[in-house]
Amino acid sequence: MNPPDIRSEAGRSRRLVTRFLLLALFAIGVAAAIWYATRSKPVMVVVAEADVGRVENTVANTRAGSVAACRRAKLAPPAGGRIEKLNVREGDRVRTGQVLLTLWNDDLTARERVAREQLQTAKAHVREICEFANAAARDARRSRELRERNFVSQEAVERVTADATAKQASCDSAGTQVAEAEARIQASRADTDRTVLRAPFAGIVAEVNGELGEYLTPSPPGIPTLPAVDLIDDSCLYVSAPIDEVDAAQLKVGMTGRITLDAYRGKHFSGRLRRIAPYVLAVEKQARTVEAEVEFDHPGEARHLLVGYSADVEVVIAVRDGAVRIPTTALMPGNRVLVLGAAGALEERRIETGLSNWEFTEVKAGLVRGDRVVTSLEREGVKAGARAVVESKAAAKPRLE
Repeated sequence: MNPPDIRSEAGRSRRLVTRFLLLALFAIGVAAAIWYATRSKPVMVVVAEADVGRVENTVANTRAGSVAACRRAKLAPPAGGRIEKLNVREGDRVRTGQVLLTLWNDDLTARERVAREQLQTAKAHVREICEFANAAARDARRSRELRERNFVSQEAVERVTADATAKQASCDSAGTQVAEAEARIQASRADTDRTVLRAPFAGIVAEVNGELGEYLTPSPPGIPTLPAVDLIDDSCLYVSAPIDEVDAAQLKVGMTGRITLDAYRGKHFSGRLRRIAPYVLAVEKQARTVEAEVEFDHPGEARHLLVGYSADVEVVIAVRDGAVRIPTTALMPGNRVLVLGAAGALEERRIETGLSNWEFTEVKAGLVRGDRVVTSLEREGVKAGARAVVESKAAAKPRLE
């Protein structure tokens, strides 16, 4: 072969190699583009770092509780009659012993006045009889002195002494008449008091059933009727809430708790467990609860707190400070969590848990402080092995138009 032919063959070989390399690079680029276009997109996740803090084990109510007063009385006069005076209205604040309403009682007050007059008559009669008795006693004493000097007979002394004794007996008898008259006054006053309704304690009038001139009838035995006045002592308030029978076994009187009111969203009130009902309620099938009462440590913190407000309670069973904790929302069944690694992939880990409540769960093993756990487990595509990126706070906020 001639040298020019050799050079031309070498040139064709180089061109073929170049074309092959270009085709290979093009194929690799197409494959990379297809892979990039078809690969799964990373999921947006919300994460929380495992930190160190307080973890509490709490027991909460199963259904909404309500605010109640330590003292509440549905009052009515023990006697029936027509309302003569109505001194209060709903919302009025009253003091202990204040008259709330009075029934017509002119006949009873007249009877009491008669009894008082009879008492004065009896006292005057006592003074009269006892004066005669004192005079007779002085005569008997003088007669005995005269008998010692033989100026009167023994028979005269005995007659005067017997007369003094009889008059003293009459004086004592008249004294019992005074006591009887005083007892009649007390009985008349008691009858009158049955027509007057007084506040047994200071509080606020929640309800009034009746108007001037209306007739009030006492409740027959076993048949409840509307109270004339519903009185509430709002100086002492507590929350009564149903606790599941399984959790109730952990409760003890005196445990601390937190009270949450729908009327004061985002605010907690400190309290203390004051009572645990000694029986189980079966309001619904398979829903057995125990009523627990949590009183406010500082009732004045909740201004304008009304009896009947719906409320929730949390009773603290145990507390641990300085524990590694994660949000309870990051916990999956079987004590598993998804951890976002440094490479951006989600990794499933099994952890050992300790105390827990609806907000935080203690981690005894499986995580260290600073590990990022996923709390948005409900989102599609959030699973072990998936690529994930942390959702920024700016992206999480809705855009305002």
